Amino acid sequence: MRLFIFIIFLLGSFSCGIKHAQVFKNEVSNETQKGFVFDTSYTARKFRNPVGNPPGKGYYDAQSFMRNTHLGEDWNGNGGGNSDLGDTVYACADGYVKFAEDIRGGWGNVVRVLHQLPAGSRYKQVESLYAHFDTVLVSAGTYVKMGTPIGTIGTAHGIYPAHLHFEMRHNVLLDIGGGYSSDTTGYLNPKKFISGFNSSSIY
Repeated sequence: MRLFIFIIFLLGSFSCGIKHAQVFKNEVSNETQKGFVFDTSYTARKFRNPVGNPPGKGYYDAQSFMRNTHLGEDWNGNGGGNSDLGDTVYACADGYVKFAEDIRGGWGNVVRVLHQLPAGSRYKQVESLYAHFDTVLVSAGTYVKMGTPIGTIGTAHGIYPAHLHFEMRHNVLLDIGGGYSSDTTGYLNPKKFISGFNSSSIY
């Protein structure tokens, strides 16, 4: 009997673990079916670090892309600990907010922004993902300009010390994922992408 209950618990946990991904995929599909057309006045022509003014000042990348198979970057205030709790996070480029929800677990409040790139770029679109927010300042279905405040640095409801988990993806239909994987298919090194795009030497 105990084994049966344990198996049911595991099945229930697995279903909850994939629920958010399935819902998000459906939302993207529905949006496409409705004939969504990106407003080209919000085409991303430059990218910036999502924390600090000037961008990056006062912060450091505590866990860079692919360190410990990390699929993003963890931006912390130079003061360490929770010194950056509540600090503003900015849109890294012009774009469309396609997701802004609290999905709990190890993610907390998440914002995902779709960026349309200029004609001739390596990718038609890329996505930026921001996680663990204390407060979300934007809503899904709205456009933002580079530097628009979109949220504040948080702890994923007390799970971690305050920091921003930041990802860049060139596959804009990926589900939320797990934040760590040796498989980087669809993901970008954020610092490398931003630097390369702004210099036009790579992207």
